[in-house]
Amino acid sequence: MVYVKNIVSDMRIYPGMCFLCKRIKVKDLQMEYRKHTSLKDLAQALGVSIPTVSRALKDSPEISRELCAKAKELAKEMNYRPNPFAMSLRKNAPRIIGVIVPDIVTHFFASILNGIENMAIANGYFVIITTSHESYEHEKRNVENLVNMRVEGIIACLSQETTDYSHFAALKDINMPLILFDRVCLTEQFSSVVADGVQSAQMATQHLLDNGSKRVAFIGGANHLDIVKKRKHGYLEALRDNRIPIEKELVVCRKIDYEEGKIATETLLSLPQPPDAILAMNDTLAFAAMEVIKKHGLRIPDDIAIIGYTDEQHANYVEPKLSAVSHQTYKMGETACRLLIEQIKGDKAVKQVVIPTHLQVRESSIKNNANLFGLYT
Repeated sequence: MVYVKNIVSDMRIYPGMCFLCKRIKVKDLQMEYRKHTSLKDLAQALGVSIPTVSRALKDSPEISRELCAKAKELAKEMNYRPNPFAMSLRKNAPRIIGVIVPDIVTHFFASILNGIENMAIANGYFVIITTSHESYEHEKRNVENLVNMRVEGIIACLSQETTDYSHFAALKDINMPLILFDRVCLTEQFSSVVADGVQSAQMATQHLLDNGSKRVAFIGGANHLDIVKKRKHGYLEALRDNRIPIEKELVVCRKIDYEEGKIATETLLSLPQPPDAILAMNDTLAFAAMEVIKKHGLRIPDDIAIIGYTDEQHANYVEPKLSAVSHQTYKMGETACRLLIEQIKGDKAVKQVVIPTHLQVRESSIKNNANLFGLYT
């Protein structure tokens, strides 16, 4: 991947190249979404040709100073913004899709991006990648930026801060295709690709109960996130199925963050009756929990068993090896991109695609070596 901080007029784009674009600040989001002024519009308003207005905006010595000034003033009034890709590849402009992810450093998102990129390239598209850094404001500006760049569609995963979805809803008004994945919203309006959150959490909790655990806790992210709601629901369903009373103090939902995971684990261990197992809704929280458990001199899994999510590569490299619900991340990205391309080509159907998961059982979840390690499906 190549990351470019500023988009410049002479940028060249090659298949497979991705860009982390500097966000463009705009004053009026609705105006930007609803109107794209072209050189043709400016030329018609000024009563000159398109090449003439183009040269006027560049202060060409061939154009009078008066016309240059008028062209620039009108461009400002009509909210004209040059398309950087059209400027660099006027006749052979690439077909571009935009992607917004919370981060690009985790294996989870890197694998999804790989699936998106390969599907895009196979269908003749280029990919621009932006990151929200788990910030609502960054996410909103990323949407503005991609719209200004005239992308043909957007694939996005919500930041943890996002509770206002108006910047996504506005895309409907300008017929901009949008596919959401993993953390989703407005599912009645936009297609999405998610993992089977309820079933996977129910399966993971049942596994802990089947292998010696009796008081299973849940560590999750912010409660407004759909992904948190579903995994928590699956956890609670498993408790109900086993007629285990639900104890609110065993459910700690804060932020998906390593330090927050440590705080959540400390909270659980300080209870008069601490848990003897933890289901963490992703591996970041699971690794944080493991650090705190060891710091307290407790043994994993004999004192506290633990299961994480996403099955990152280093799940095999911690001690003990971490049991985890494994996503088909590459397939998630591939599917999201396929749905977007279908929409770009005219498919108006709203589709909710659920990608199956499996539980990869390792050492961290089975007390007293009760069973052999392997897969739960």
